[in-house]
Parts: sequence; structure tokens; C-alpha cells
Amino acid sequence: MSASVSMPLGGVQVGSYDSYERAQAAVDYLSDQKFPVENVTIIGTDLKQVERVLGRLTTGRAIAAGAAGGAWWGLFVGLLLGIFAVDGAGWIGSVLSGLLIGLVFGAIFGWTGYAATRGRRDFTSTSQIVAGHYDVMCNPAQAEQARALLAQLALRG
Repeated sequence: MSASVSMPLGGVQVGSYDSYERAQAAVDYLSDQKFPVENVTIIGTDLKQVERVLGRLTTGRAIAAGAAGGAWWGLFVGLLLGIFAVDGAGWIGSVLSGLLIGLVFGAIFGWTGYAATRGRRDFTSTSQIVAGHYDVMCNPAQAEQARALLAQLALRG
């Protein structure tokens, strides 16, 4: 069903919640009650970006993180090349060579990336988009049934 001017994207509102977990629990309850949840949409509104600072980024940490990432890639390449080894010593040599080369190149790239920032971002962080509240929307044909079921859920707890 396509959205029109008279009906917002997702249908009509049948519930509004302050957290995604509560909106998800409402849709899960509808599903448990055999409601056709393919007619339901969860829409988050009042979006904001939250950046959580994890810690200070130093040259040593940048090099260590680059070395760790490079080591994983080197190990992967070494294992792939080890498939073609004719004996166990060749396999071990391929894996260790890949690991060592990956570690060195990863450390170099980690240091280069950190040096390129020139101290403008000396911290590590994670970003996340969160909504202020979440509306459960439903196709208008099933909206009354969904509202009745969600009212039962609200009375339960």
C-alpha cells in the first residue's frame, strides 16, 4: 500500500512508546495474539545522534589498534596462502609470514592515520542515532483490532 497525503507513512498510529524496546514488545505482543504484523510499522521520531566517548587516543593506542587489525588480515591471508602449501612447515611459514606482515603494515597504517589528524581528534568514540519516541503504526483496515490488543497489553502491565 503506498502512502498518500491523507495517510502518513506506515498507516495510522495505534500506540506510542518512549523506548524502542517497549515498541518492539508491543509488536511482539500483537504477533503473539496472531495479529497480522506485516501491516505494522515502528517509526522513530525526534531523532538525535549520540556519540559516546570511549577514551583518549594516543599514538601508542593508534599503532596498537592498527597492528591488531593488520594482524587479523595477515592471518586471514596467511591461512588462504597456506592452503597451497605442500607440507606442514610451508603452512606454518605462510601463516606466520602473513601474520607478521599484516601486523607491521597495520601498525604503519595506524600510525599514519593518527598522524594525519594532527591532534584534532584525540579520542575514540561510537555514534548512534536514537529517537525521542516510537510510534507503532498500522494499516487503517486493522487499526481498531491493533488498538484493542494493545489496550489489553497496557492493562496487563
